[in-house]
Amino acid sequence: MNPNLDDQDGLRPGLNATVEIVVGTRDTAAHVGSGKIGVLATPILVTLLESAALQAVERFMPPGQQTVGTRLELSHTAATPVGMRVRAHAELIKIDGRKLTFKLHAEDEIETIGGGVHERLIISVDRFDQRMLKKMADRSAKP
Repeated sequence: MNPNLDDQDGLRPGLNATVEIVVGTRDTAAHVGSGKIGVLATPILVTLLESAALQAVERFMPPGQQTVGTRLELSHTAATPVGMRVRAHAELIKIDGRKLTFKLHAEDEIETIGGGVHERLIISVDRFDQRMLKKMADRSAKP
């Protein structure tokens, strides 16, 4: 079942959302294993930006449909210390069938710290779950 975008009232370019955190020690590269410095980890920045993209469109997904991240191009250009606020922004810039494209950027209290482009795909949750069950069954069947 392919989603029909005409049925998703309000899904349109320009939708946006912002998420923010105050960087804590659990958000650092040293804590998540992506480096040894106590500043905002790139994997945490990825999570924030992807969360903003999801929040921008989630309310327009009909029951039984969701979006999943499929592609991310990201630059993380400035470090953010523990205790500083970070805001991650996502704006839906293109809809191409089931593919949604977002422009991303993030800043801390002083400067822009990164940005990029993110793609999400609209999926049927039931079909997705069925594929995951089959994958697990195939795994169990391997010698």
